[in-house]
Amino acid sequence: MSVEFTNERFPKSALYAAGALITLSIVTVGGIRLGVLPAAETAPQSRERRQVAIVVSRDFRFEDRADGALLATDVAAGKLVFVFPPGSNTGFIRGVMRGLMRERRLKEVDRAGLVKVAQWADGALTLTDVSTGRIIELGSFGSTNRAAFAQLLEPYQPGGPGVPDQPITPAAPAPSSMPFLAGGA
Repeated sequence: MSVEFTNERFPKSALYAAGALITLSIVTVGGIRLGVLPAAETAPQSRERRQVAIVVSRDFRFEDRADGALLATDVAAGKLVFVFPPGSNTGFIRGVMRGLMRERRLKEVDRAGLVKVAQWADGALTLTDVSTGRIIELGSFGSTNRAAFAQLLEPYQPGGPGVPDQPITPAAPAPSSMPFLAGGA
């Protein structure tokens, strides 16, 4: 059974409300872009305003080895300090570095530039691409992905051993009892 709606009209108030919402959105974004309205404070701006100090930071250079290993070199010491074997849990680090390489290529800057990993007094962990100035808040990717970069700073923590004598090969993470959370099938 079909019912015809020949005399029904769409409510004009709904159209006016939708138009007002779209207009308000465009005016707000335009105002922020033009500097008429203040933009939200970013995490780096907040740390600068609060004068949060860096607890530990280190400059690294990352590269892939022919066998698939990921190498991290401490730039100041000029030493290879981490070797992530092929197949190890370095997907997040590799993904971040791929993104940085893409941005470096687009901005036509040195692709072999260094990155600064910094731990802040407020607990934040950041990665700064010195070549492009891009800052990545690593905590926003979850604790597991944050830990992937945090392990790079472990030897350099206050009271720590400092630059390792031999490259560190991190242990593989323990298998999860819930494979669907660990990326398994």
